[in-house]
Amino acid sequence: MTSVHERRTTSTRDFTESSRLQDALHRNVPGGAHTYARGSDQYPEGMAPVLVRGDGARVWDADGNEFVEYGIGLRSVTLGHGHRGVVDAVTRTIADGVNFSRPTVLEAQAVEDFLTLVPTADMVKFAKNGSDATTAAVRLARAATGRTLIGVCDHPFFSVDDWFIGTTGMAAGIPDDVVDKSIRFRFNDIESVRALFTDHGDDLACVVLEAATASTEPAPGFLEAVRDLCDRHGVVLVFDEMITGFRWSEHGAQSVYGVTPDLSTWGKAMGNGFPIAALAGRRELMELGGLNTDADRVFLLSTTHGPETASLAAFRAVVAAYRSEDPVGAMTRFGTALADGVNALAADAGVAPHLRAFGRPAALLFGTADAEGTPSQAFRTLFLQEIIDRGVLGQSFVPSAAHTDDDLRVTLDAVAGAIGVYRRALEAGSVDGLLRGRPVAPALRRTAAPRRL
Repeated sequence: MTSVHERRTTSTRDFTESSRLQDALHRNVPGGAHTYARGSDQYPEGMAPVLVRGDGARVWDADGNEFVEYGIGLRSVTLGHGHRGVVDAVTRTIADGVNFSRPTVLEAQAVEDFLTLVPTADMVKFAKNGSDATTAAVRLARAATGRTLIGVCDHPFFSVDDWFIGTTGMAAGIPDDVVDKSIRFRFNDIESVRALFTDHGDDLACVVLEAATASTEPAPGFLEAVRDLCDRHGVVLVFDEMITGFRWSEHGAQSVYGVTPDLSTWGKAMGNGFPIAALAGRRELMELGGLNTDADRVFLLSTTHGPETASLAAFRAVVAAYRSEDPVGAMTRFGTALADGVNALAADAGVAPHLRAFGRPAALLFGTADAEGTPSQAFRTLFLQEIIDRGVLGQSFVPSAAHTDDDLRVTLDAVAGAIGVYRRALEAGSVDGLLRGRPVAPALRRTAAPRRL
C-alpha cells in the first residue's frame, strides 16, 4: 500500500525566499552562483536552498528550513561549520590586521606546520585556490623539463585554467593548440599510461593525477608504475591532494599509499572552509620560482591575498585539531555507519543495487540507476528531491567530523522515505509523475540549461 508521503506531488518545504534570491542571483551572476558545482541546476527544480548559516553539520536557508548537510563547502569543511578552535584562532588573529606589506610570523609558523605534516616536501608556497596551485605545478614542470605536453588523468576536475578546462565539455574560448597539449589517460589503467609515454614520453613535462578517488582505490602497483615511468622519462609527477589531503590523511594520500610525487597540490580542507591552498614539492623544482636559481625564473604564485592572516590562522587551527582529535577516524566511522544503513534500507526495499552508498567512508558517495541498471540523472534528481524534502542536503554523502548520531538518524529516516518513491519509479520504469521538474545535469557541459522532462 502506498503511504501518504510517497504520494505527494509538491514539496512539504517552502522555498519561496530561496527561489526569489536565486532569481536575483541569476540576473546578476553568470550561472547564478560563483561556483558551477553550487549552481541551482545541480538541484531539483525549485528546491535549491539559499543558505543563511551553519552549525556543525546542520545548515539553515532563507526560508528557515533546516538540513543535515553533506559534502560541506564542496568537501572543504571537515571539522564542521563554526568549529570553535578555528573560529577562535581566526577571531584573535584578524583583530591585529589581515594583510601586510611584508611576510608575517604567522606565515613562517604555517609553513613549518605544513612541512611537518608533509615531510616528503622540501618547500611549500601558499595560494588562495586549488586551480592556481595546480597550474603553478604545471608551469614549474614545463620550466624544469623544457617540454610542453601534460598527461592528465580522467578525474573530473583539476583547474579552471585553459590547460584543463579545454579537455572538458566547457571548452569554449580556449584555443585548440592549448587543448592539444593536454593528453588524457585513464586512472588505474596502466596500459593507457604506458601508451601515453610510448607516444609522447620525450615531450611530456608532467603527469597530473589524484592518487585515489572517493570511489576507486589505486590498483596494486599502479601508482608505483606511474612513478617509475616518470623517473625513466624525466617527467614530473604531480599528485592533486585537494580532496585526499585531510580526508585520507592529514599527510595526504601519498602517505597512505607510500608513493612520493615530485610536486603536490593542496586545498579544500586545509582551512576548514577558509580560502587557502598550497603547492609543495622538491626543492630543486620549487626554487625555480624563487631567488636561488641560475635558470630563468618561473613566475610561480604571487597574490595579494595569498598570505592574509585569517586563512593562515584557520590552517594552523586545523592542524592543531588534527593533532589533538581524530577527524579522519570520525569521518570514517560515520561514513561506514551511513553506508551500512543506506545499503541495508535499499536491500530491504528491493531497490539495491539501483540505489546504493559506496566509496571511501570519509568521502562517501551515492549512486542512482534506472530500472535497467544504468546511471541516471533523472533518478538521481528524484532521490535528491526526496531527501531534500526530508531535511537532508547534499550532492553526495561526504561526511564531516561534526556529523552526529542524530544526523545519522535524520539521514536514514530521509533515505527510508525517499526509497519508497524511488521504488515506485523503478516499478514504472520512469520518474514521470514523481519528479517535479527537470533533471539535474553535469556541471561541466557544453550547452546551457537542462530541459524539463
